[in-house]
Amino acid sequence: MEITETLSDGLRREFQVQVPAADLEARLAERLGELKGRVQLRGFRPGKVPVTHLKKIYGKAVMAETIEAVIRELNAKIVTDRGLKLAMEPKVTLPTEESDVEKVIGGQSDLAYTLALEILPKIELADFKGIKLERLVAEVTDPETNEALDRILEQNRPFAAKGEEAKVEKGDRVVIDFTGKIDGAPFEGGTGGDVGVNVGSGTFIPGFEDQLIGIGVGEQRLVKVTFPANYTSVQLAGKDAEFDVTAKSIEAPGMVAADDAFAKSLGLDSLDKLKEAIKGRLQQELTGASRQKLKRQLLDKLDEMHKFALPPTLAEDEFKNVWSAVEGDLKAQGRTFADEGTTEEKAREEYRGIAERRVRLGLVLAEIGDKNNITVTEDEITRAIVDRGGMIFEHSPAAEFSDRPVSVKANGFSARSAAGRKARLARKVEMNW
Repeated sequence: MEITETLSDGLRREFQVQVPAADLEARLAERLGELKGRVQLRGFRPGKVPVTHLKKIYGKAVMAETIEAVIRELNAKIVTDRGLKLAMEPKVTLPTEESDVEKVIGGQSDLAYTLALEILPKIELADFKGIKLERLVAEVTDPETNEALDRILEQNRPFAAKGEEAKVEKGDRVVIDFTGKIDGAPFEGGTGGDVGVNVGSGTFIPGFEDQLIGIGVGEQRLVKVTFPANYTSVQLAGKDAEFDVTAKSIEAPGMVAADDAFAKSLGLDSLDKLKEAIKGRLQQELTGASRQKLKRQLLDKLDEMHKFALPPTLAEDEFKNVWSAVEGDLKAQGRTFADEGTTEEKAREEYRGIAERRVRLGLVLAEIGDKNNITVTEDEITRAIVDRGGMIFEHSPAAEFSDRPVSVKANGFSARSAAGRKARLARKVEMNW
């Protein structure tokens, strides 16, 4: 066999490989000899099928398997003998002409193919002794704990039906049916039934809840609103709309006391235990935020201290993943780059830098792990999965401790769907790096 290096450019390598037909034929004969003892054909006793007959029946299929095995072995040899570390799967280019392929499989010509490799750079780790980091420490105060408790009490207030002649007041919960129109025509998602509205909560688009004050059960009312200019659906943003609303029931909020009974309703033994749980949850969030900030500081330092060429395909693939997420997010929200205060060209440049940073840091951390023999055990993986799962508090008392706002949505017309949204191009993919 003959192996010739035809390209050595940065992190790219290319080899021309040629395997004599005689070598392939010898491998084929060896493989057919192995099959001889296992193949059963009509008219032949077990193990007595002539190799020439097996070649006639299975020759092409076995030769194809042989060629695949030879290529795999030679590729591994090229990488091992030269001490290369691959960044990507090797790219093998075989003959494309059908006649050439048939000749190779038929044993009439040598196997010739091109092997293209992209290798990892040699990474010289910096001296980490000079790195200085600042860990932020914060303790949860009693006022913060009480404030969180008040939110939980508010979220768990009971509601009781008001009398038949009652009218909606601020703080009441009213169940409505509604039909929305823009320019006199219904629009997609503008109809809802049996939708609960906590009047005064600011959950719905501005002005909607205020116009329900004073409505009675069975009463109809025309509610006129304007969708916010930054509303999630670009088709509705800034549009004037009218809703025919019918009130179906009205409930008044009751009081809930911060006592042991309330704590027990959440699965805890006492009010003190509830406060402890709330404080623990808030402390956990502060600690997590501090850890994330510390992690970001460290990664910033590592990024500053290590500059080296990146495997082109690896960096490009990471950028494609990042860019796909950005475009998917904008499309889902019905927004454009102009809405985010930038251009596609500038956004591409920004996110390409993010992608390259992630690849660079990934390689640096991998090198640190290799140099220090750092391994991750199955137990550590399991704990990480459990910890990540613990961030989901659905149907658990801990869910009541979250300071995330409770939002009631009516067919997508939630005010919170747009409120508090930051520019995605400033935050979308930098999350881990």
